[in-house]
Amino acid sequence: MNKATHVALLRGINVGRNRKLPMKHLAAMFTVAGCVDVRTYIQTGNVVFRAPSTVAKRLPGTITTAIEQQFEFSVPVVLRSREELAAGVARNPFLKRGIDIATLHVAFLADIPNPTCATALDAARSPGDSLVLCRRDIYLGLLNGVARTKLTNDYFDRTLKTVSTIRNWNTVLKLLEMIQSR
Repeated sequence: MNKATHVALLRGINVGRNRKLPMKHLAAMFTVAGCVDVRTYIQTGNVVFRAPSTVAKRLPGTITTAIEQQFEFSVPVVLRSREELAAGVARNPFLKRGIDIATLHVAFLADIPNPTCATALDAARSPGDSLVLCRRDIYLGLLNGVARTKLTNDYFDRTLKTVSTIRNWNTVLKLLEMIQSR
């Protein structure tokens, strides 16, 4: 069976006292779920793996359930295939504008937002920051920093009625490097 390479992006682990999840346990969950060549990157929930499409399709629910059962907290999981991640990196509109890479982030969405919801996005809610929605990615220029922006996962989840998780540009590039080496 053909095993494609993917990256799983988990939101909100190892950032607070009550949401600790060791990477070796997370990697084991992916292996039990039917993934191979599982590798994690940093402690914030980035997992590169290979899996058949049938496994990958159900993986967000499988991993969320496994974490709830073993660690007693809920974690949203967003997936990107190798091709999706590469295309997302290539189309970052801020790169052409020459914005400082240190301010760039991507909010990865679980689903393509409804067009009505998408028009409700308002970058002006966080003066100095900017955003561009493209398919299931929101490119962010956070000139005030990620800690001070009002363009948060909670805002995107509520406005777009989907799940989001944000990564800085250096992490996105490292994940692309990892996923392409497979």
